Amino acid sequence: SFSALSQPNSVNMAPVPMFPINVGHIDDVQELKKVKKAAIPERFVRDVAERPTLATTPCSPLKNVPVIDFSKLLHGNPNEFHGEILKLSASCEDWGFFQVINHGIDLSLIENIERVGMDFFMLPLEEKQKYPMAPGTVQGYGQAFVFSEDQKLDWCNMFALGLVPHFIRNPNLWPTKPEKFSETVENYSKEIRKLCKSILSFLALSLGLDRDVFEEMFGEAVQAIRMNYYPACPRPDLVLGLSPHSDGSALTVLQQGKGSSVGLQILKDNTWVPVQPIPNALVINIGDTIEVLTNGRYKSVEHRAVTHKEKDRLSIVTFYAPSYETELGPMPELMDKSKPCKYKRYNHGEYSKHYVTNKLQGKKALEFAKIHPKEAL
Repeated sequence: SFSALSQPNSVNMAPVPMFPINVGHIDDVQELKKVKKAAIPERFVRDVAERPTLATTPCSPLKNVPVIDFSKLLHGNPNEFHGEILKLSASCEDWGFFQVINHGIDLSLIENIERVGMDFFMLPLEEKQKYPMAPGTVQGYGQAFVFSEDQKLDWCNMFALGLVPHFIRNPNLWPTKPEKFSETVENYSKEIRKLCKSILSFLALSLGLDRDVFEEMFGEAVQAIRMNYYPACPRPDLVLGLSPHSDGSALTVLQQGKGSSVGLQILKDNTWVPVQPIPNALVINIGDTIEVLTNGRYKSVEHRAVTHKEKDRLSIVTFYAPSYETELGPMPELMDKSKPCKYKRYNHGEYSKHYVTNKLQGKKALEFAKIHPKEAL
């Protein structure tokens, strides 16, 4: 879900959006919370059709996102391995989401990234505003994906950084406070990168492909991190923490803050299903890139975030995607007469640019790659 838009020297990417953007005044939601007004500013109030229905009843176990035990994929006996690969395949086909336990990432790193993330959002506003997210870009502090004055805003503060390849980094946006912020982000991101490579190799095996197929195709994969802070909201029934969207990445890795309220919801069979956080698990979802490569077999699913009346919520998200030079299209092994090609071939850099220069709207970003039946005639 990331692009090098804000980097003047990036390969074939516009340094800034091609058009002037007037986003109007954007209230900082943490500051709104401090003044404790009961009324929500109009720009955050969703149209009736978009408002979340906040379930009061716990959902049935049948409706829970599948849980993958990573240790069985890494060290299991052949039976355990086979069982877990089948489960992985089914979760990518039916849900587009799964939670990973026993992922092998040191819990101290998981705690550290959460701590520095929280410390950053607790800084005074003027400190955070030293790293502004310019309109139409997706790095820095602020609200991403806002393109007009009348657009509805998410009840969320974001802080995002490009990590790999090096040219997508914007050194001016790396904060000097909290003290260990940059070092922690680097260490955490190296481990998440290894995890993403590993997951992709198991996804390849689950599809009957060579385990290194994605790694070889992706080149130097693009990686970015985004921290989302959702303050408690007096009227969670009127706002969204994050608008519904699917991710433009290949994989997205989400860490939910310890003890946080249920915030993530995914669209399953036309119903918004809440994802119950499991302590120390990571939530993984399939992005548009994998949907295209698997010719629609593995789904990138719409998801959104809701807010809570009393609890703040922090989430830390990593996006992992092919290099901008990669040409993408459905893999020949996953097409045949009964499964004709559903997507055009395209350049991933172009797709990224398209993704970040449009507001989040369900799966609209992927429409441009779809082959519609009349085109196929």
